[in-house]
Amino acid sequence: MAEIGYIRVSTVGQNDDRQLSGQALDKIFKDQVSGKAINRPGLEQCIDYIREGDTLHVHSMDRLARNLKDLQTIVDDLTGQGVAVKFYKENLVFDNKANAMSKLLLQVMGAFAEFERSLIKERQQEGIAAAKKNGKHLGRAPALDDGQKDKVKEMKKDRIPVKQIADHFGVSRQTIYKALNNT
Repeated sequence: MAEIGYIRVSTVGQNDDRQLSGQALDKIFKDQVSGKAINRPGLEQCIDYIREGDTLHVHSMDRLARNLKDLQTIVDDLTGQGVAVKFYKENLVFDNKANAMSKLLLQVMGAFAEFERSLIKERQQEGIAAAKKNGKHLGRAPALDDGQKDKVKEMKKDRIPVKQIADHFGVSRQTIYKALNNT
């Protein structure tokens, strides 16, 4: 009977230290990918590794899945194999002896996690729409400003190779080609 941990953060820049810290675990699987992603290598390896009698430790339900359907499927599959699933934030444990109340709690808590994710996405879209309405540029700044694009065109007229132009501005050749084609 092994104690297995699963840790997920959405981006490489996020810190996973708060998840399962201080827990005595035999093995930990990690992912640095959005919870909505279908292919999560760490989770797939974890599911392949875990055996009957093991316990899967997860910081919170939203670390395991971002929607109720996926959460229910993963927990049902694991508990059906005789694996217990322990969520620390919610202070809940699910196993193959689950009763009606534990199933209800899984569904309610999972629905709240999905609802929270929907609210975050909604606020994000509202923020993007407001920024666009106010004329703010969204996304990465252009690699070359208008003056630099003009200089690129002059350099190309002077028959300077694209690679040399790209090196001069510290950008890729593709960026130079785009500047030359957007006249």
